[in-house]
Amino acid sequence: MNKSELIEAIAQEADLSKASAAKALDGMISAVTRTLKSGDTVTLVGFGTFYVGERAARAGRNPKTGEPLEIKAAKTPKFRAGKALKDAL
Repeated sequence: MNKSELIEAIAQEADLSKASAAKALDGMISAVTRTLKSGDTVTLVGFGTFYVGERAARAGRNPKTGEPLEIKAAKTPKFRAGKALKDAL
């Protein structure tokens, strides 16, 4: 499912216009992004939790040359599914 298909599904499920569903989805995405950027988590009970994971710096290799290189530490967005979502699958 891509974004436009998700917007269509939201519009049908919530009895909204596609434009309203698109605004709602965009608002949700930007709110989650802002919250993760500030270092907090977003918990949707029954669905799951969005949080920021830390990846430590590590040594790697350039696949083309085989030369060793240092991979910097990074923050990555992560998602942990809630019980209701796991049970639904």
